[in-house]
Amino acid sequence: MPKRQVIVPQGMENIYDTYHYAPGILVGDTLYCSGQVGRDADLNVVEGVEAQYTQAFENMGKVLAAAGADWDDVVELESWFAPDMGDLKTFMAVKDRFFTNLFPTWTGFAVRGFSMPGIIVEIKCKAILGLTS
Repeated sequence: MPKRQVIVPQGMENIYDTYHYAPGILVGDTLYCSGQVGRDADLNVVEGVEAQYTQAFENMGKVLAAAGADWDDVVELESWFAPDMGDLKTFMAVKDRFFTNLFPTWTGFAVRGFSMPGIIVEIKCKAILGLTS
């Protein structure tokens, strides 16, 4: 029977302790990652579209690494954009810096906003550790 392992990367303890959700949950070989946004370890929103996209991916990378996974293990990516998907070209360029070998499925949504003012993107993924192509 697979076990449930909470994944809390260094620097994200405040999310788990204050907001009571795990950045990731590993069940067997499957990693479920919570949505990551463009804010730093002190929960300050990063300024600038490209910088915020990059920070969201860097935050997701921390969750992946803490679980022993990497970008090639990601099989599904979801992203939400506020207020619209007008900067999709920039998002795709940033995404391609992280996904350089194997590409996941991807679904993008436009939303009205997020729980913290200034956030323009949230990304979420599912990864399966140890996959081979």
